[in-house]
Amino acid sequence: MNIEFIKAAGVRALKTCCQTAIATIGTTALMTEVDWLVVLSASGLAGVLSILTSLAGLPEVKKDAL
Repeated sequence: MNIEFIKAAGVRALKTCCQTAIATIGTTALMTEVDWLVVLSASGLAGVLSILTSLAGLPEVKKDAL
């Protein structure tokens, strides 16, 4: 792994966390009030899964960067 891969995987994970947070906030707000623990938990898990998925390869990073 090189710095290019780490940056690309980090950006992808951050975007995934933000998208999950937005979806979770919208969903929980419709049910009752926003449960911030659920938002943080779901977003954190999505970020970890994104990093793990990135280990399989990122199209924006050359193959030799892994």
